[in-house]
Amino acid sequence: MATPCCSFELTARFDAARVGVLHLPNGDVPTPCFMPVGTRGTVRGVDPLELRQTGASMVLANTYHLWERPGEHTVAALGGVRAFMGWDGPVLTDSGGYQVFSLRDRTKVTEEGVRFRSGLDGTLRNLTPEVSVRIQETLGVDVAMAFDECIEVPATYERVAKSTERTTRWLHRGLAAREHADRTALFGIVQGGLFEELRAAHAQELSALNLDGYAIGGLSVGEGHEAMMQMVDVTTPRLPQDRVRYLMGVGHPHDIVQAVLRGVDLFDCVLPSRAGRHAHAYTSVGRLNLKNVKFAVDRGPVDPACACTTCARFSRGYLRHLFQSQEQLGARLLSIHNLHYYQHIMARLRAAIAASGEGMGALAEEARRASVAASD
Repeated sequence: MATPCCSFELTARFDAARVGVLHLPNGDVPTPCFMPVGTRGTVRGVDPLELRQTGASMVLANTYHLWERPGEHTVAALGGVRAFMGWDGPVLTDSGGYQVFSLRDRTKVTEEGVRFRSGLDGTLRNLTPEVSVRIQETLGVDVAMAFDECIEVPATYERVAKSTERTTRWLHRGLAAREHADRTALFGIVQGGLFEELRAAHAQELSALNLDGYAIGGLSVGEGHEAMMQMVDVTTPRLPQDRVRYLMGVGHPHDIVQAVLRGVDLFDCVLPSRAGRHAHAYTSVGRLNLKNVKFAVDRGPVDPACACTTCARFSRGYLRHLFQSQEQLGARLLSIHNLHYYQHIMARLRAAIAASGEGMGALAEEARRASVAASD
């Protein structure tokens, strides 16, 4: 079923896992999909053309950071966020709610929104559901996220219940504030902490609103894999079958594969590029720390099974040398490899689902190994 600027087409299933296409104003996105994180309008150190070569079809940028610098009107004057960052595909933006959560020691949360002092210049700012929607529409994104309240984990049942209720009220205000529903989709966010009852009720409540898409929020904040999957198990069956489902801020390959098996379609995380900047490589044989002395004279590629440009051209030994020499090229090359590895995982997931689960077991085991921290 289509909304004015967004539709989701299911093409294959394997149990709860789904393959589909998310149709957006600036391109089609095959799902399951991993979105690289370009917080400030760039995936750090990676050119948008290189990003396309990894297999990425959609990226995430951040409302809060682009609002602070250079400002949404500056981005709009430069042609909108896609032209601004030189990316030719769809863009989704975080609402700013998580950044407010991370700055909670200098914020004040009220029913109106969140008041805080800018980390750049100390000016007093107010981020409300209406302001968040306005910023995202001005940026010109394909998908805006509704402003929600993120709270600490663990929290009491009473605190989580009140916060979830506020998230719903803020969602209604965000929906009312939309001016460009024909070109910017708005996804609601299911909250409820680690309480099954609250998660289930909130998922059902938001499902009745006929939203463009649905996200599962408030996870990947230290609760652990099993608790995360428990909340996904509770949530996804209660979301509409004909709308895309997005697990925010996740994660390791193991987390992603297990969430896909539970019916999730979209993911984002800083891990592949952040790990790359710290010499950690995700590979088909596990996670490697390329600063390890054992790689000093290793002439092999980062991952013999990988077809990325880094693996085609450079050895583990050379990459170790770059990191030991603190050369920026090392971080760039390994970020490209890790992003390619994540996109290859997604492509293999889509193929396995379309083939009724063939190869899924081996893929899940590989993802588990790749998610184990590398030794020094």
